[in-house]
Amino acid sequence: MILRLFRRDPRRVVIAQLYARVATASRHPDLYLQLGVPDTIEGRFESLSLHVMMVMRALRGRPSPADDVAADLADALFRDLDASLREMGTGDTVVPKRMKKLAEAFYGRAQAYDGPLDAGDGAALAATLGRNVCGSEAPAAALARYALAADRALKAQGLDALLQEGPHFPPPDAVMEGTP
Repeated sequence: MILRLFRRDPRRVVIAQLYARVATASRHPDLYLQLGVPDTIEGRFESLSLHVMMVMRALRGRPSPADDVAADLADALFRDLDASLREMGTGDTVVPKRMKKLAEAFYGRAQAYDGPLDAGDGAALAATLGRNVCGSEAPAAALARYALAADRALKAQGLDALLQEGPHFPPPDAVMEGTP
């Protein structure tokens, strides 16, 4: 009975691998060097949130266990954010308040990005990304092109491939030219 505690849960392993791949994609240097994501703690949060949200969008409406995977992916994000806050020295009494603000920011951004992504409206997405990710009124056109391309690529990827191979995000430098 006690040996069950030491067995690896295959579902947790899959989620951990999926989250690690999403987090790695969110740290691609070209996102910061070419697409205008600020290389700050806030910028990294924005990039990670955008990438997790796009994978969650790709899982939406797919057969089981897609909904569970999306929920588990969000849980992995918040566990990681909690651990990061603690590593940065945030006190135990402050962590829940910060986590609440981060969760509100994540879900608020997910809602703000959904409409433009659903409509393929690059201009609206660029304006929203400019405000949220870059902290500017200037539209983030290149980042919007990247997000639209990633959204299409992720939705085209099968559920099994998404879980086994990980999400396929386009190279950030491939979307530098053109309109959002």
